[in-house]
Amino acid sequence: MDIWDVVALNGAEEWGYYVKEYDRKHRPEASASLALPEHCSAFVATGSYTKDGKVIIAHNNWTSYLDGERWTIIFDIAPASGRRILMDSFPGAIHSADDFAINSAGIMITETTISQFSGYDPNGIPEFVRARKAMQYATSIDDFARIMKEGNNGGYANTWLVADRRTNEIASLELGLKNVTLLRKSDGYFVGSNFPANPRLVKEETNFDVKDLANSANARRVRWEQLIAEYKGRIDIVAAEGFLADHYDTFEKKEDADERTLCGHIDLSSRGMAHWQPPYGTAGAVQNKVADATMAERMSFTAARGHACGINFKAAEYLRKHPEFSWEKPLLRDMDAYPWTIFSIAP
Repeated sequence: MDIWDVVALNGAEEWGYYVKEYDRKHRPEASASLALPEHCSAFVATGSYTKDGKVIIAHNNWTSYLDGERWTIIFDIAPASGRRILMDSFPGAIHSADDFAINSAGIMITETTISQFSGYDPNGIPEFVRARKAMQYATSIDDFARIMKEGNNGGYANTWLVADRRTNEIASLELGLKNVTLLRKSDGYFVGSNFPANPRLVKEETNFDVKDLANSANARRVRWEQLIAEYKGRIDIVAAEGFLADHYDTFEKKEDADERTLCGHIDLSSRGMAHWQPPYGTAGAVQNKVADATMAERMSFTAARGHACGINFKAAEYLRKHPEFSWEKPLLRDMDAYPWTIFSIAP
């Protein structure tokens, strides 16, 4: 590998954003059909919502199983300058990419993608550069927001959920290209499931229908609100792990592991996931992470490979049922569910 392989690998999340903007400006006769993936379910809470009154953050990564089966590394980075970082990622990355990290200044970070987003500034700073800098240098929520906004190019547009374990404050940074919204709380919560929130951002930068409750992002948002309300005052590591394993479909109003549940199983859905995956597409939740203030102080978090619910994905069995995906056979692996395990920085 050379430096350009590393750049391309880390910038892969932005490719669809760039192509959409390029095609909009140049209107080529033949255009690539690139959907922007709707990644992840996440929440952050503090104060009266958590069992100990301190911050807690959780996230599961939704991606193609071809990627997700390999998204299995925990990085412990002690840089020459800035803060030590503990984060999840995949081989060759210099940032997290699904963006779950804690640093030694007490900042806890995650995000979920903004669905059906359009907008890209090729003269801006790539998201992976800003995200890595924020994880390495942020010592406050203000620092984090400033670094992420500086040179914002609109690539890999996310709603960032952030906690500061020292101040017990949490924040949501909805980072569009034109519209940026920073909200903060010392008592409350923020949830993410790929929905845009700011009405102006929804109108100007997305094609998202906030009223379509059959849409995965909206259905999962409803479920987050239900669970947070039900567990108010009792949210801890165990509860958060259970949230990420949840299979309740709020549109169907029943337990049914599919594209609308917090523990995503698009491979089990006859609908697939509009704008991203066809029916029974090999995608969904591929790994999970949770950290509370106590764990963050010790520079540790708990994580689980595969689906948090315990369902194993078996490639051969799947391909027998869905031969239309046989092109994936050379690279598709089993994705077994592993138990929650604590990861910490090296002594």
